[in-house]
Amino acid sequence: MNYSPRFRLLPTTEQREAMDWQRNTVRQLYNHALHEFNRIPEDSGTLRQRVWMVRDTLPALKDWWPDLKQVYSTVLQKAVERIRDNIQNLGKLKANGYDVGSLNWKKPREYRSFTYRQSGFELDKKSGPTGRGLLTLKKLKGETREIPIRLHRDLPDHDSIKEVTLKKEATGAWYASFCIEAETTEKPSVEDINSTDTVGLDLGVLNFIHDSDGRSVERLDLSNERERLEHEQRSLSRKEYESNNWEKQRRRVAEVHARMSNKKRDFKHKLAHFYTTEYDAAFVENLNVKGLLESPENARNKAEVGWRDFITILEHHGEKNGCHVVQVNPRGTTKECASCGVETRKLLWVREHSCPTCGFELDRDWNAALNVRSRGLKKLGVVHSEATPVETATAVSTDGGELSSIVLDASRVTETGSSALKEATRSVAE
Repeated sequence: MNYSPRFRLLPTTEQREAMDWQRNTVRQLYNHALHEFNRIPEDSGTLRQRVWMVRDTLPALKDWWPDLKQVYSTVLQKAVERIRDNIQNLGKLKANGYDVGSLNWKKPREYRSFTYRQSGFELDKKSGPTGRGLLTLKKLKGETREIPIRLHRDLPDHDSIKEVTLKKEATGAWYASFCIEAETTEKPSVEDINSTDTVGLDLGVLNFIHDSDGRSVERLDLSNERERLEHEQRSLSRKEYESNNWEKQRRRVAEVHARMSNKKRDFKHKLAHFYTTEYDAAFVENLNVKGLLESPENARNKAEVGWRDFITILEHHGEKNGCHVVQVNPRGTTKECASCGVETRKLLWVREHSCPTCGFELDRDWNAALNVRSRGLKKLGVVHSEATPVETATAVSTDGGELSSIVLDASRVTETGSSALKEATRSVAE
């Protein structure tokens, strides 16, 4: 399985200028290669062959463009091959129904990365203080080519690093992404999976997740960041476009955006890690996120939650940790009773499920999570008894009180495998 762990670079001012120069030179090469590519007739060969026609002109191009001699050869080749990757990505979007155009030249602010492939770089993980290393880049302008890097975690076990991509974020910070191939944990066979080692996940707006074991994880509270963002954006609108003050304020806005994105990404990765290491199979709703965002109700809340992003992250961790991740049809999971299967229509503000047929009562989202789990077991083919999962989540306790689920605040998910996530639902006294 391919991984792309990302680490923060800590370059000096001279190294920043050198990387910016190389990034801009590669951008100009990309624009030139795109111009030459568009001049080649489509019947001259396949997409790959036409891109290689342009790539083969690089040695001759260096004779009248001396700056290219100061850039490592694989970086130049990768820049030309990016045309093929971009066209293929546009084709995928078109196949999914999106209206796409053609590739355009890149402005300086739009082209933010370059890639060393197979060679031209070296990572020294033992140099410097704890948690620091050195990334050496060949043919980087200047005398110092060893860039300090913050290694906040160990790289997964691997044979070699295939590529390293250096990217300048909108905030001005530089990051390095290493492409490696590492072994994954083998998934258990379907026949060996016990239904008790599976979980159903109901995705919502009020609570981010409610699972079939009774855990309820609240949404991240980003109200302070949103207020800060609105303040910084108002300040940006008063600055003269592309002036020095405008550029400084633009970076402040980008920093707020980056902080919000990092919080949401970190939150989703930690949840996905927990569920894929705690269970043999995780079942989640295959939501039509595009359709939900097009509806007028709670559009911003739905977009901010990022359901599709979480599902993608969950599948990634499933491959990594050996957990089956199965998407099920979400239609009717809220209406259907997890005990008898009878559908009961509920308004959005009704947060409790009460079945008029069998009398089963439970939290609305918990009931939906149980239905997701039942559908997932059926789709995956796990053999389980006809006794519904509801029996593990009795509606009332023996003392006559209601059995409530564990509600976890998003801020309590402080680290991977947080103990807060491992709290079990309250068991019923026998």
